[in-house]
Amino acid sequence: MLKQWIEESDNIVFFGGAGVSTESNIPDFRSDNGLYKKKYRYPAEVMLSHSFYEANPEEFFEFYFNQMIYPNALPNKAHIALAKLEQMGKLKAIVTQNIDGLHQKAGSKVVYELHGSVLRNYCEGCHYFYSLEDIMKNRNEKGIPICPVCGKIIKPDVVFYEESLDDDTVYKAIMAISQADLLIVGGTSLAVYPAAGLLQYFKGRHLVLINRDETPYDNKADLVIHDSIGKVLDSIL
Repeated sequence: MLKQWIEESDNIVFFGGAGVSTESNIPDFRSDNGLYKKKYRYPAEVMLSHSFYEANPEEFFEFYFNQMIYPNALPNKAHIALAKLEQMGKLKAIVTQNIDGLHQKAGSKVVYELHGSVLRNYCEGCHYFYSLEDIMKNRNEKGIPICPVCGKIIKPDVVFYEESLDDDTVYKAIMAISQADLLIVGGTSLAVYPAAGLLQYFKGRHLVLINRDETPYDNKADLVIHDSIGKVLDSIL
């Protein structure tokens, strides 16, 4: 059924979450092996908040570099299949909650990153841009990345808890979803807002959910597949 809908559609949008990248050995957040189940002095949600970053930059960056950065991760079958769908002219956009940049590494061009990207980093003082490699090299004795130009902290372009999503990115994601005739949602529990709320803008023909576990939207979908997203998309293509 999904294969037929993909063949019939030339305006597909993919909305994805952490489950898309778990097959690239990047842990998700809420599963049994997820980030939120790991034991730290503070819960992960606290350590990834803006106020914790401001108050405890040393602890924040220790957690960030140990748990959020996977520089050697490679795109998996899901990323590659989506890039192929875009090349075929069928997939018009990817809306992702992931911050790993693997969609672009697989070749996807139109990717709206709701929660930012670990690959982009900006000095809080002079706003100079730094790559992930740059900030890993420019860490002081406390492990905090420091701008060699002005000496201020380099902040990842990642949306922390307590911070707002980027308005322009959200607007483009809403436009893409509202114009799609097929929306494929994969690898997300649809429990994180405001990101999950973007599904309400879909007015197209078919809503498809691909996720290992149930989601709050299962009863609203035209097709629900509880399986590996990489396996499903790869088998269709």
